[in-house]
Amino acid sequence: MISHILPEARRFEEEEGNKISSEERPLFHLTPKIGWMNDPNGFSQYNGYYHLFYQYYPYTKKWGPMHWGHAISKDLLRWEYLPVAIAPDTNPDAGGCFSGSAVAMDDGTHLLMYTGVVKTDDIDNDTFIQTQCLAIGDGKDYTKYEGNPVIDINGIPEGLSKYDFRDPKIWREKDGTFRCVVGGCTTDRKGRILYFRSNDGFKWEFISILTGNDGSLGTMWECPDFFELDGKYVLLTSPQDVMMNDRHFSGNITIAKLGTFDEEKGIFHEESEQLPDIGIDFYATQTLLAEDGRRIMTAWMQNWDSIVYTEKDIRWFGQMIVPRELSVRDGKLYQQPIRELETMRKDPVIRKNVLIDDRIRLDGVSGRTIDMTVNIRPESENSYRKFEIRVAEDEDRYTSLIFRPRGKNFEFNRTHSGTRRAVIHMRKYSVPENGGEIKLRIILDRYSVEVFINDGEMTSSNVIMTDLSANGISFWAEGRAVIDVEKYDLSFD
Repeated sequence: MISHILPEARRFEEEEGNKISSEERPLFHLTPKIGWMNDPNGFSQYNGYYHLFYQYYPYTKKWGPMHWGHAISKDLLRWEYLPVAIAPDTNPDAGGCFSGSAVAMDDGTHLLMYTGVVKTDDIDNDTFIQTQCLAIGDGKDYTKYEGNPVIDINGIPEGLSKYDFRDPKIWREKDGTFRCVVGGCTTDRKGRILYFRSNDGFKWEFISILTGNDGSLGTMWECPDFFELDGKYVLLTSPQDVMMNDRHFSGNITIAKLGTFDEEKGIFHEESEQLPDIGIDFYATQTLLAEDGRRIMTAWMQNWDSIVYTEKDIRWFGQMIVPRELSVRDGKLYQQPIRELETMRKDPVIRKNVLIDDRIRLDGVSGRTIDMTVNIRPESENSYRKFEIRVAEDEDRYTSLIFRPRGKNFEFNRTHSGTRRAVIHMRKYSVPENGGEIKLRIILDRYSVEVFINDGEMTSSNVIMTDLSANGISFWAEGRAVIDVEKYDLSFD
């Protein structure tokens, strides 16, 4: 029997999603066509396009039975919506099609690998048994594999939870074989990353536990990604329920681990760990290896700890970060906005050696869709104690970016951005600096602020829902600082 679930979702998003104008969305950040969005899925190149799927519930702005929304782009900035790709309409995924990934096949098809979930009453009404499933398609329409699930709990070691086994990330090796990593968890809630191999993408064998959590870094590790970059292996994953310490924020976070890989044993040996993003809204990273050799990353620019932060009259919830090019330098993961963003730059405003000893605005420096780099330095040794940039500013509202050189900390603060919700509004973190000097590249796109610190050594991703009429930018120093500003408007015109 053919299910009505997918056709109904496609019909609903076509009828209702088309009522949302482009002016009601970010200019170049992907949002759902309508309704709810969370994790990016299936980030891949196929038939000349970048494909980005996402966890999707079109009917409301709340999490529900998960579908896969779908959009394509030639440049990762201009997005075209395609119909819902898959929906919870078969026995292995009746409770939802959770996160996963995609790869192009030799026969010209596009293979999606995702987590199918089935609701169970074993523990409580919110518990799902989770298995790994496949769908095959042509870039628009996809058919579930009749052999689903292709990996279930019987294919992994004993002692792992059948309720926390999700988010497969698939890739192809140079010899044409397939690999994937999947997030897992022991029955006592210690995260594991599981490593699998396949000759054809359909029949999978468990190889090893790639790495795991001793309990000091949250519980379940979601959304794993594993790849080699600039001579190091990188593991990205999103631990849940982390307790605050000197290195991590509490709650649901994303971490990057760098190290080496014993391919014969399938074991990752960690050498360093970092937060890839110190903002409030960043979770569930996914990367692709582009045809031009770049490793490009996307992520959900939201977080489970701040999902109430929305506006009633906007019919979508959730957006992705601007895609970022990754590199490893000096044992650290660096991020830069994709170079395609520079093609959107218009009307440059460049100011050099501007003394800041009070609050000022600069002619031509304003807007809510901009790319602005600010180099900050002391006028003389130890001549300023605090520096603030306010964006999305009017008489009543603003969002602050603050740097204190003595404490070497960067602060994002949206307390005065106009929200009426008591969610997380401020985040501080220690950042590298050099004698009071720091470089901030600030990307604004209507409802977000992304900051790239010291050429991408650290980033901070944050949502703001300030009314778009608030477009002022000001600079202030406690003491005396000197800045260089390079600002561009961003548009597709």
